[in-house]
Amino acid sequence: MARRARPNRSHSTALGAAPPSPHIRRTLPFFDVLDDEQIEKLERQVDWLLENVGIAFRDDPEALEVWQQAGITPDGDRIRADAKWIRALCAKAPRHFIQHARNPDRSVVIGDGNQVFAPIYGAPFVRDLENGRRYGTMADLENLIKLSYLHPNLHHTGLVIVEPCDVAVSHRHLDMLFLHMTCSDKPHLGAITEMSRAEDSVAMAEILHGADGLEERCVIMGNVNTNSPLLVDKVVTQAIRAYCGRGQGIVVVPFILSGAMGPVSTAASVAQAMAEAMICCAFAQLVRPGAPFVLGNFLSSMSLKSGAPTFGMPEPVISNYAIGQLARRAGLPLRCGGSLTASKIEDAQAAYESADSMHSTMLAGANFVLHAAGWLEGGLCTGYEKLIMDADRLGSYQKVLAQGLDCSDEAMARDAYDEVAPGGHFLGSGHTMRNYQTAFYEPALSNSENVESWEEAGSADMRMRANKRWKDMLAAYEAPPIDPAAKEALAAYVAKRKEEIPEAWY
Repeated sequence: MARRARPNRSHSTALGAAPPSPHIRRTLPFFDVLDDEQIEKLERQVDWLLENVGIAFRDDPEALEVWQQAGITPDGDRIRADAKWIRALCAKAPRHFIQHARNPDRSVVIGDGNQVFAPIYGAPFVRDLENGRRYGTMADLENLIKLSYLHPNLHHTGLVIVEPCDVAVSHRHLDMLFLHMTCSDKPHLGAITEMSRAEDSVAMAEILHGADGLEERCVIMGNVNTNSPLLVDKVVTQAIRAYCGRGQGIVVVPFILSGAMGPVSTAASVAQAMAEAMICCAFAQLVRPGAPFVLGNFLSSMSLKSGAPTFGMPEPVISNYAIGQLARRAGLPLRCGGSLTASKIEDAQAAYESADSMHSTMLAGANFVLHAAGWLEGGLCTGYEKLIMDADRLGSYQKVLAQGLDCSDEAMARDAYDEVAPGGHFLGSGHTMRNYQTAFYEPALSNSENVESWEEAGSADMRMRANKRWKDMLAAYEAPPIDPAAKEALAAYVAKRKEEIPEAWY
């Protein structure tokens, strides 16, 4: 048998800056679990909620004015509207759009058959193998941004990969944005917790991309949650006005724990999520027709004994499939799921809960997947090792989604049967030699050697291998090039705003 050359490792295992890693264009069909009767019944429930129950828009008088100008008279702060009109407004949002990165090779398409993976968002704690669990710092955030930039299976860096608790709340959004804009050239999100912070995000994006760039294309998005059940507060409406008002994108996600923020039945919670998100999409289109909008779903079951959310369970898995079908019928890009777990460390529980959650997200067709890597402890903690382990696994999902089953003439390997006699082997055949470097996905972290080789190498388990991996990646990190004038202008904006905004720690 011919001696094979040492394989050229795939991008998923190479150290150093990742090559351009655009979104996934899936070839795998969507997994649709609902029949026509079920879909129609769910949509009637959505329409009933919009028309008869209504959804409150609270603490933002300007939001109520937007509805009044459109001909809707609020009942106090509750909005009820004709469902066909709401759906017609939602139809003004694009079925897909590009979020442009400062490096054009990293721009992503969100919607239709495209999928984008981004890391965890919003955890106040961080964990790694040596230092354990602790509050996140700006140094941790910088490390995690660099790792997300370096990993080719993450297409987007999100924003709050961990909450940097060592910087004043009123200032930290400025530092977070500066790190995303300078340590990475992948697309990212902006701040949303106050309108001024959303406006700072758009202003910094304008510095980086130019005013003309904002008017012509989406370069930044905000990600907000409705205050389920049936409440849209000013954080949502002000973020929509700040982002969509400038032609930028918004992701609106009802966060529903079934049995608490929604009925205990999954079907009712799915319909509620659709109603809450769709009325926000309609509001966004009243603010600016054609503004990019991503419909979100974060539906979790819960322990009715303790009140704790549970992840990777059958109910949220089914909700992912259902919301995927409903979102496609509404013509809206979808955000849901991720590598979710209630486990505190990267153990067997984390593995199976994250796998079940992420696999259903993949099959359901979520176009923008926040929390695709790094999630621990119900979203309270970001794991360094978990980020790397999850991102490594995303490579296998990416191959399934984008390549499916190759049925080309080369894949049929007819010449190999001419070469290999019955009872022989294909190891040295011409077909194998032509394809061995790319035939199978090679995960960077999995160990498939025999036990003797594994023991001789130190018996490192997955957590230990992931720990070494992220340290090697940071050691090899090189910042992507950026226009010095733009970086200087961003730094000047941050310094100016910090002088203007008093420090506040809550």
